[in-house]
Amino acid sequence: MKNTTITLSKVKYQKEVLLIISMPNDCATKEYIKDFNGISWNEALKCFCLPYSRHVTHTLFQYLRNKNYFVDYSALKEDPKQIAPPSQPKRNPVKIREKPQQEILDRISLFRNWMYQKRYSENTIKTYESMLLMFFGFHHTKLVKDIRSRDLEDYNTNYILANGFSHTYQNQTINALKLFYTYNGMDPLLSANLERPKKQSKLPEVLSIDEVKVLLASLTNLKHKTLLSILYACGLRIGETLNIKVRDLDLDRGYTHIKSGKGRKDRYVPLPKRMCSLLRAYIEAYKPHHFLFEGAKGAGYSAVSARQVLKRALRNSKIEKSVTLHTLRHSHATHLLENGTDIRYIQELLGHNSPKTTMIYTHVSSTSLDRIKNPFDDFED
Repeated sequence: MKNTTITLSKVKYQKEVLLIISMPNDCATKEYIKDFNGISWNEALKCFCLPYSRHVTHTLFQYLRNKNYFVDYSALKEDPKQIAPPSQPKRNPVKIREKPQQEILDRISLFRNWMYQKRYSENTIKTYESMLLMFFGFHHTKLVKDIRSRDLEDYNTNYILANGFSHTYQNQTINALKLFYTYNGMDPLLSANLERPKKQSKLPEVLSIDEVKVLLASLTNLKHKTLLSILYACGLRIGETLNIKVRDLDLDRGYTHIKSGKGRKDRYVPLPKRMCSLLRAYIEAYKPHHFLFEGAKGAGYSAVSARQVLKRALRNSKIEKSVTLHTLRHSHATHLLENGTDIRYIQELLGHNSPKTTMIYTHVSSTSLDRIKNPFDDFED
């Protein structure tokens, strides 16, 4: 491997800067490269790549040098070249206008009640019901017993892919159909032949601490500021945040009780002193009765409204990164790791089942990377 050269370069592709890895065509090198978390094969560019960042480049450089590869990084000194995506045939969105047959509608109604009794989350129930209605609406001439695995392939090709829906949507459709058929005592669409879509391996977008400060400082509305602040300060999911009741807060002890988080798991999350002060001011000003964040007529605040708050804050703060509400959770976890917090503690705070889920933050954090000294440190941003 001492004589093997791996070249690093960067390109701008679909509004994202990618780190390109070029290597000799040998199996051992390819397998070693593929084991680096976040690297994937880009079919359009015909190469291995991952989202570019200074920290990721540091880590990859060290990873390659550990196996004595020679790394040519000279191209990284240049600005990334713009690569135009290959032209795609224009797809017209496919709409489903037909309703499933009444027998199927009755079955879906019973299935919905069963999920409710089994204490599935409201989001899961709504999602599965919606996906079943779409699937059987697409195959509106067929009954439940008439569906075959090729019908799922037809739906996947001519509805999901034709509309450009994500692999997550495709995966949820499979989940809904399998559970529905199992509930009805039928073979779940020859489940052995139902292949899951390949999951993308992407590193999460993360804001720096300074960017979070600018984002929150751009908010003048106390309610909006409190909402985005608690998302970041506690690393919460938006669903968990909107489900917080006033009685779930213990501002004297500095904790909030997160009930029925993802996977229906409860946990206690510490509230920073600054967050407690902000919450006291917010509660005094808005006097919420039931939900901490209330919308019209005392109902819970909606995720759509929360996304609008973030959108305005991003516009006012002039942050151009691709940021979602979940980015604040990713940023919280990354900053904890950079401050030296044990990853097992971060796992508990975030409510992750497996430490593998939390480990992704080691690839976007600068923890321990500052101890690495290599020539890339001398590059200009």
